[in-house]
Amino acid sequence: MKQLKKNKSFFQLFNLSAGFFGVQIAYALQSANISRIFATLGADPHQLSFFWVLPPLMGMIVQPLIGKYSDKTWNRLGRRKPYLLVGAIIAVAVMLLLPNAGNFTFAQSLFLGLNAAMWFGLFSLIFLDTSINMAMQPFKMMVGDMVNEEQKGTAYAIQSALCNAGSLVGYLFPYFFSWIGIKNVAPEGVIPDSVKWSFYIGALILIICVLYTFFAVKEMNPEEYKAFHGIQDAPEKKDDVSFIKLLKDAPSTFWTIGLVQFFCWSAFLYMWTYSNGAIGIQCFGWEGLNAADAAYQNAGDWVGVCFAVQAVGSLLWAMVLPVLERATSNRGAYAISLIVGAVGFISIMFVTNQYVLWASYLLIGAAWAAMLALPFTILTNSLDGNNMGYYLGLFNCTICLPQIIAALLGGFILRLVGSQAGMLAFAGVLLLVGSACVFLIKEKKQ
Repeated sequence: MKQLKKNKSFFQLFNLSAGFFGVQIAYALQSANISRIFATLGADPHQLSFFWVLPPLMGMIVQPLIGKYSDKTWNRLGRRKPYLLVGAIIAVAVMLLLPNAGNFTFAQSLFLGLNAAMWFGLFSLIFLDTSINMAMQPFKMMVGDMVNEEQKGTAYAIQSALCNAGSLVGYLFPYFFSWIGIKNVAPEGVIPDSVKWSFYIGALILIICVLYTFFAVKEMNPEEYKAFHGIQDAPEKKDDVSFIKLLKDAPSTFWTIGLVQFFCWSAFLYMWTYSNGAIGIQCFGWEGLNAADAAYQNAGDWVGVCFAVQAVGSLLWAMVLPVLERATSNRGAYAISLIVGAVGFISIMFVTNQYVLWASYLLIGAAWAAMLALPFTILTNSLDGNNMGYYLGLFNCTICLPQIIAALLGGFILRLVGSQAGMLAFAGVLLLVGSACVFLIKEKKQ
């Protein structure tokens, strides 16, 4: 029998996810600035999406392994926390190195069409994305481990709020540093100082936040975990289970949410990849050629502002979601949110005023709010305590695989639609398809 699952206080729930704020600053800096960085280093718009292939591929490999082995990690430092700390330390190191990729432009020879700076940036991006995900996943796992079914929605809502707050800070950093006088332009092939300082300060905040959660949270020992989840045998004594068997035994909810995730994360991959070029051309008069132009770099700052507006929209929509859930269902709230986000994406194609873009990105925030909270609430309620981390690691593949496929197809689709703004409209169509797939989900609650 399971023990009585007592509710946690707000501060206990907050501490579980506090470090998520710092991790999300790093993720926001990556999302908003990677295309800008690689364009500055010399990448062609048709190449940009290819730089997003390897990071999620690494995530698909690393995340299930983190879930699998953290399920069996029981020591005095904790169960999930050791992986959280290691991921954060690696992320900090890479955040200090990545903005300096332009220092390698002295190498004139090209390999596979990439100069030395682009290769350095690519491998830095691989390690950054992998380490951010390594630091991010334990927060989701700790909620699944330590929060009862009644409070999981609240716990993931707090996590979503911290995620959006971190995004807001990370997105605004380049604009803020430009505003206080740090240079926003640099010689061709060199990353501007405003971007460099954004990554440096983001790295500092990341490690502070992660250390707070590391010391503030005490994870359950094996006996407590077994009693909390009603497991007859201690988790560490279970036979090793292959991921193939886990996928075979996965609840149908795992697969149907994964289908929705495919369309959602493909759409946002295109937003991160093409927003800079689309906004630069439509609103800042960029001619689409030299990324060292002030018009392109100013557009890069404005992309951060627009993404911050998206984070605000997500925070506001997170307050609407419970009302929608009560009025319809989790599925109804999910579908409506994706439709609202799709309208935001499609509208960008028709906007030529930089301030009108705020309305578009506010709407996109609705989809982001739903994507951060609802999939994990629905999925963890359909799982028992066995292999919780392994399943959440495998579920991360429904985030990574869509990005890989979308990145591989990005250049081809760009040629078909004809413009980077058209890619954002295409992203809106993907969200509409995802909203229709939501109704294939059958919720299973314990």
